[in-house]
Amino acid sequence: MNERLEQSMIGDIVATDFRAGAIFESYGIDFCCGGRRSLADACRGASADPSEVIAAIEALGVAAPEDDATAWTVDGLIDYIVSTHHAYIRENVPTIARHLAKLQTVHGARHAELSDIVIVFDQLSEELHQHLMKEEQVLFPYMRDLAARRDRPCGGVVSPFGTVANPIRMMEREHQDAGDAMRTLRELTENYATPADGCATYAVTMSELEAFERDLHRHVHLENNVLFPQAIAHEDELWSRRG
Repeated sequence: MNERLEQSMIGDIVATDFRAGAIFESYGIDFCCGGRRSLADACRGASADPSEVIAAIEALGVAAPEDDATAWTVDGLIDYIVSTHHAYIRENVPTIARHLAKLQTVHGARHAELSDIVIVFDQLSEELHQHLMKEEQVLFPYMRDLAARRDRPCGGVVSPFGTVANPIRMMEREHQDAGDAMRTLRELTENYATPADGCATYAVTMSELEAFERDLHRHVHLENNVLFPQAIAHEDELWSRRG
């Protein structure tokens, strides 16, 4: 067995080859909020055979350049996250909410869990909306500034929050909250299953929720395991010059 891969952090594995995320998902391994665990530890937590997981990763072969997020710049990461994942949330939340409301109206009498599903998703939607605004209006501009100034000999940047690690910790807590909400939705829907008496809209909505969770995993992974560590490293480098 590949001992180096076994001891590698799963967030790092997905950062260098995005395709590995789908493998971890298939084994029920959290690679976004739980990305700072070794593959061995993650497999133990998910009751997965590490040799099987490693074999599946090795079978992927060499990653294409676009699958290695560690090579992306801070500006490139932020542009991608906002244009792809933030846009995905804003586009899909209203559609899913509308479909869930319809399901509750039509099927709520027979499926009482739909009421809880609507409540959890509505709360998640509101929290994500606030989360995206904080990132786009405060945190991401500061990270762009850090990246721009690290190549200037006398570069310095005024922080409104002490160190970038402070808002990052807040964002990571909110990422964990979002992940917990999606796990609750998965449990309430029994893994996004359509009941026997479910209509076509029911099936579509379950598929939408599952796709939403999958996109959120990739979104959070890029921030927690790639963008945030880069921003902290840039800030540390700037502060070391000033010291």
